[in-house]
Amino acid sequence: MSSKGKEPVLFFLLSGEHPTLPHAELKAVLEAFGVRYEVIGELAQLSRLKCETRRSAELIHRTAFTRACCLELAVSRAEEEEILSAASDVPFWEFVRPGQSFRIRVRRVRGASPDISVMDLEAKLGSVVFKAVGDLKVDLARPDVEFLGVLTEGMFFLGLKLSEVVRPGFPDRRPSKRPFFHPTAMMPKLARCMVNLARSRPGELVLDPFCGTGSILIEAGLLGCRILGSDINARMAFGCLLNLRFFGLEPEGVLAADALKPPFTRADRVVTDPPYGRSASTAGLEVREIYEGLLALLPELVEEGKMACIAAPSQLGMADMAPGAGLELVEAHYYFVHSGLTRELAVLRVP
Repeated sequence: MSSKGKEPVLFFLLSGEHPTLPHAELKAVLEAFGVRYEVIGELAQLSRLKCETRRSAELIHRTAFTRACCLELAVSRAEEEEILSAASDVPFWEFVRPGQSFRIRVRRVRGASPDISVMDLEAKLGSVVFKAVGDLKVDLARPDVEFLGVLTEGMFFLGLKLSEVVRPGFPDRRPSKRPFFHPTAMMPKLARCMVNLARSRPGELVLDPFCGTGSILIEAGLLGCRILGSDINARMAFGCLLNLRFFGLEPEGVLAADALKPPFTRADRVVTDPPYGRSASTAGLEVREIYEGLLALLPELVEEGKMACIAAPSQLGMADMAPGAGLELVEAHYYFVHSGLTRELAVLRVP
């Protein structure tokens, strides 16, 4: 997706939990809300995009794997002399006024540039700001303005922090904290990411035809989507409903039904994690049969041009199955769960 205007360059500090999902999720959310962007660069835990400032800063609060959004002010190699030289060219007076408070934080990604002392660099960058602006106060707790520096892959990026994401809710939504528990339940961060990869928007109907205990539907509902689920196991369907209501969510419906013989006709997005036959029942079907049946149904369930995000065991090769079902593979990612399971997350478009 390209940008035709003179939008500034923003950099986004990302989670280090996965090499590709944070980058992909960020772009998916921007696309879902029609924010045009141009990728300037993708480094370890840092994505640089030319895009709209205000909306981009707001939308990161919908993501699972983005930590902060910054207006890029300076870029240099990760050499202290070059960093301070680049910082001295920044018109800091445009961002922090005399009498205001500020702080500078520097984050080191994955042990990058170990020869640079983060504390010393923060102090020296602070001196550059003081020299440029003059009468300022340092407030490490609640500053009026915060600058963020990031060391990654031999480079240094300095930015004005526009927004930061704090998510105390994810631990509270862990499967073990819900009224109804099953060991196959997906963790909330990954479920949130899958909903976002499908480009889901508030008010759209998100369907999970293998809803289990409701991990995906919970995250979709909390993002403002209408939600609909089914599970062939009536006990699971009831447990899913309990969990949704525990978080104050009322679904369009949660049905005890065979996903491959669905009682529903249309949804805006399908986001699902079908059973693999390890701890979750496949109702006597081979795992490949379940996925082939689901992929064949997608053109009937999802409107033309819209997307689904489906999880599968990596050895199944679901991305290779999609074209045979007449679906367009948008992207695929591999997510290690444990020694016996790596999930493939495939984003598919109905052409």
